[in-house]
Amino acid sequence: MRFALLFVATVMPFGAVVAQESQSTSVQPRQAHVVTPDHLNWGPAPAILPAGARLAVLEGDPSKAGPFTMRLDMPAGYRIPPHFHQADEHVTVISGAFQVGMGETFDEGKLTTLAPGAFGVIPPGVRHFARANKATVIQLHGVGPWGLTYVNPADRPNTGSR
Repeated sequence: MRFALLFVATVMPFGAVVAQESQSTSVQPRQAHVVTPDHLNWGPAPAILPAGARLAVLEGDPSKAGPFTMRLDMPAGYRIPPHFHQADEHVTVISGAFQVGMGETFDEGKLTTLAPGAFGVIPPGVRHFARANKATVIQLHGVGPWGLTYVNPADRPNTGSR
């Protein structure tokens, strides 16, 4: 019995070291990632959003699990109908004037204008809507997959009215 306890006491720490070494060698180290505004790769916004906006992904893949950062460039008058998200939505206004309102119907009287530098977090399930009253860029970040669900399914682009 003493021999068995001595053996376990001797072998167990060695096993932990081996496991730690194999774990550390299988994990790829993260690298610094810097994107300057003149090197953003803009493309059309995903079809889940109304037509007319552009999107640039700065980090990660918003369609997959994990952290992401992206920017949405909206023309003046761009509107996003009432919707909600499955995860927190973090928004920072980069330029322009982003207007956000809470509720299940688009109500201009409920819009709050956010100036450049403003930041907000909208929890999962909170119904909200948005408008850019002039050309506006916002930055969205969070943990994916990112998506949105329209309160009124007819508001979804390509499936109903806009």
